[in-house]
Amino acid sequence: MAVYDLEEQEKLDDLKAFWKRWGNAISTAVIAVCIAYIAVQGWRWWTARQAEEASVLYGAVSAGVRDKDVAKARDAMAQLSSKFAGSGYAPRAALMYAKLLWDGGDKAGAKTQYQWAIDRATEDELKAVARYRLAEALLDEKAYDQALAALDAKHPDPFAGLYADLRGDVLVAAGRAADARSAYQAALAKLDAKSPYRNYVQVKLDALGGASVPAAAVPGGSTTAAPPPAAVAPAPAKGK
Repeated sequence: MAVYDLEEQEKLDDLKAFWKRWGNAISTAVIAVCIAYIAVQGWRWWTARQAEEASVLYGAVSAGVRDKDVAKARDAMAQLSSKFAGSGYAPRAALMYAKLLWDGGDKAGAKTQYQWAIDRATEDELKAVARYRLAEALLDEKAYDQALAALDAKHPDPFAGLYADLRGDVLVAAGRAADARSAYQAALAKLDAKSPYRNYVQVKLDALGGASVPAAAVPGGSTTAAPPPAAVAPAPAKGK
């Protein structure tokens, strides 16, 4: 049996007293840290797995759209929307699927997908694209008030010119020429002065007898060019 001198014995007694007082708390803290570490690693694994599965379904929707295979796209979209609605893949897939349905004559189904994307997307740009496409669909149905309501929703400034232009189209169809002129003028003020799309809007304004408007002539106007409304943003990187 080891023989301790007085100093060593005192240190050992102090250590025993310290552990008696704080041992449970220290053990609990160590266990909590270990559990937290395991939970974080588990969450990272789970989210990566979810993103991987969502990306596979997104690819299946994309393939169905590319092949014009409505059944394939529908099945993949159904799984994606039910299992991974909160992912960045789902609203992007909905926009692609909606276009396929629209081209195939299923306008009601397309509108449903556009609305779903509006409700579920977390990115303002995706919401803006979906609202624009929904407004186009409503214009096609002559649901002018609903189309204008969709275009009145808040959207990123780069989309302002395109939204104003489509608003002009809706107002023309509704027989409100004076309001349409104002909308086209607002569109011209928002669009980039070098954008070829400006010429298209100008032609419509000229047809109504409206004067041309220099870029950024409207107070607070922006010359930022908007992305094509039919475009779908690239799929999010896996794991995000």
